[in-house]
Amino acid sequence: EGAQLVFTTCKEIQWTSITGTEFGQLAPHFPGLGPVAVLASNRTLYRARQGRGSIYRMSMDGKQDAELVLKVQGSVSGLAVDWIHHLLYWTSMEGGSVNVGLLDGSAQRQLLTGLDKPSAVAVDPLQGLLFWAECGSSPKIERVSLDGRNRTALVTSSIRHPVALTLDMPRQLLYWVDQGMRSISRINLEGRHRKVVVESNGYLDRPFGLAVFEGYVYWSDEVTRSICRASKHNGIHLQVLQTNVTSPGSVVFVHPVLQPTGQAVCGHTGLVCQQKCVVNLTSETPGFICTRLQTEKNRSVEIPAISRTVPASGLTDPAFAGILSLIMFLSVLLVGMTLWWWREEFRPSRSLTAQSFSLKESQDPLIQAAPTAPNTCLIKETLLKLDFDGE
Repeated sequence: EGAQLVFTTCKEIQWTSITGTEFGQLAPHFPGLGPVAVLASNRTLYRARQGRGSIYRMSMDGKQDAELVLKVQGSVSGLAVDWIHHLLYWTSMEGGSVNVGLLDGSAQRQLLTGLDKPSAVAVDPLQGLLFWAECGSSPKIERVSLDGRNRTALVTSSIRHPVALTLDMPRQLLYWVDQGMRSISRINLEGRHRKVVVESNGYLDRPFGLAVFEGYVYWSDEVTRSICRASKHNGIHLQVLQTNVTSPGSVVFVHPVLQPTGQAVCGHTGLVCQQKCVVNLTSETPGFICTRLQTEKNRSVEIPAISRTVPASGLTDPAFAGILSLIMFLSVLLVGMTLWWWREEFRPSRSLTAQSFSLKESQDPLIQAAPTAPNTCLIKETLLKLDFDGE
């Protein structure tokens, strides 16, 4: 099935194809702007109404009506789904916080506090990284591990009012749309190689949502009431996909390729579980713990009541195979060098033997070995014996 671009309006939730030739309604009785996120594996949408502290979920296939999942403090300004650990991340402007909860709504907690109007959030669970934007007095974009460690500022200059973030997973790039600058920019996940890809072009007067798929970046614009796309590299090939959209809001793509599965870190960069990653939201700080389900026969590890167990992938990463090959090569090289040293160290002197050999085998008439005395004596003894026999 092809990718679908889902977007919110003040009246309903709609969808369109990547070219805009097909479109339709998803939830005609679910009005309101606000952020939207998706779990592609089961085509479930998560969305929050603008200015309200409620997060709902609904099935895109019509199998499930919208239902309340989480009641949170303050309004929800940004929303992102961690499809590996089955977590939901959101930002709250009033609370100045980034928050995390289980997808089933059974637990939630604050992850970061004291922020200045956080407006958007994005997550890369494979790398164990969480990104958020702030649009307060000092606008910025920052990054942190899933467990709240290793906070790093990525963008702190030439930024005014970031309202949406999105990740280009295949290329490991972070995009954001800035209402104040009327532009769409990108950086890599380390905050380097910054580039403005789309500048004010008549359809970025008041952008709201942002998404990336294949070679294009997609966004909504409230002033022109449109859903647009342009090249994600340099902004060319501008195309208006939908027009006359009543107050378009957030946009998100629904396609499995955008949420790949694989070997994922457990909480923070560098920690990869060989068996299970247990997420615990009831401890003092969010806990991502590598553990085994069974430590002894008929005895299992106790897992907190409110937690999420995530199976970790086997060690099939090409990087691991490369490291193993390098270790084997170095081992063989070390054994070979040891054997060569041993032979050179304990080999007997060959100078005399080589000299004798060269004289014996030489064809040069000037280099002939003289007859030895023992051979001469042997000839004389033989002659004398014959004389005695003759007598």
